[in-house]
Amino acid sequence: MEISGKSIKHATPRQILEHGVAHIPEDRQRHGLILSFPIHDNMMLCTYYKDPFARGISLQEKPIFSNADVLVKQYDVRTPNIYVNAGTLSGGNQQKVIVAREFSRPIELLIASQPTRGLDVGSIESIHSQIIKKRDEGSGVLLVSSELDEILALSDRIAVMYKGQIMAIVDANKTTKEQLGLLMAGVHPSDTSNKN
Repeated sequence: MEISGKSIKHATPRQILEHGVAHIPEDRQRHGLILSFPIHDNMMLCTYYKDPFARGISLQEKPIFSNADVLVKQYDVRTPNIYVNAGTLSGGNQQKVIVAREFSRPIELLIASQPTRGLDVGSIESIHSQIIKKRDEGSGVLLVSSELDEILALSDRIAVMYKGQIMAIVDANKTTKEQLGLLMAGVHPSDTSNKN
């Protein structure tokens, strides 16, 4: 497995992050945030050990707070302030914290798993626009979703899996929900055409 021509076969999670991989996990509360930490700490979880957030083993509060203030405004995170715990935010705002953190560093590949599950329409539109912006900036995007509308709206190519196998890879602008539904059920379009 390679990213930008560099092997990550035996890479640690930190090395994978440093190769430019960003991740929006399916379960934001278990794998995306530390709910008991304030927003400002959650905003720099991937880069807490780097300048300007750390000097040796000492965290630098001023740049940490400044970074959080900028990201809260830029990604429209609705919060009373950056000092409240991430666990007090609504689901949509928790997701915006993750998106802000992941997108605020240079990335080559975004892996987004169910990025808008359980969110309100406003949060969904906000996150979709951020994903499209990253794609337009040249980042690769691997979107994993069970929402057909989301897949069709955001994807260039769609790989449909059934029982752990890729059934087909199709162009998003040349397929329909019906065709995707058949593939998701394990029926390849060529199977149905052979019966007619």
